[in-house]
Amino acid sequence: MTKEKNELWEWTKALLIAIGLAAVIRYFLFAPIVVDGLSMMPTLHNGDRMIVNKLGKPERFDIIVFHAPEQKDYIKRVIGLPGDTVEYRDDILYINGEPYAEPYLNTYKEQITDGPLTADFTLEEIPNGQKTVPEGELFVMGDNRRFSKDSRQIGTIPIEKVIGDTNVVYWPLKDIRLVK
Repeated sequence: MTKEKNELWEWTKALLIAIGLAAVIRYFLFAPIVVDGLSMMPTLHNGDRMIVNKLGKPERFDIIVFHAPEQKDYIKRVIGLPGDTVEYRDDILYINGEPYAEPYLNTYKEQITDGPLTADFTLEEIPNGQKTVPEGELFVMGDNRRFSKDSRQIGTIPIEKVIGDTNVVYWPLKDIRLVK
């Protein structure tokens, strides 16, 4: 009887440790997310399942997941970091006055025939607009520029609202890939 009780206790401990480790990994290190919507097309598709890395600090052009003002999590690309000026002119991104290439937009830019993919704007024209991205905040945009609700509509994002960055699609299996 004692041997059976001891074996049951060992299995229970192993199960509790496994559950505890899974909770720590999910809460502090990595979490799954499902892409909901078309705002990151063509880079990400509706229904893509991804891994969110909660370690590290967002860098320019990272794809991040954050808590949006609508009590929903959004997935967007970091364009402007604290202290940056950001503007679009003639479908070209300018950060701190320098033009930046956005190769992830090439597919859409080639398909557009009725004007620019990204309408002209400056940071001062967005909600709560300022000349530069405020300290502790990020300017984010979806890759599907014509159909993305992003910093152009909701303003800059406080860094503490960022859950993490993501670049691994693990589902559907035929679409497993790293995204940039």
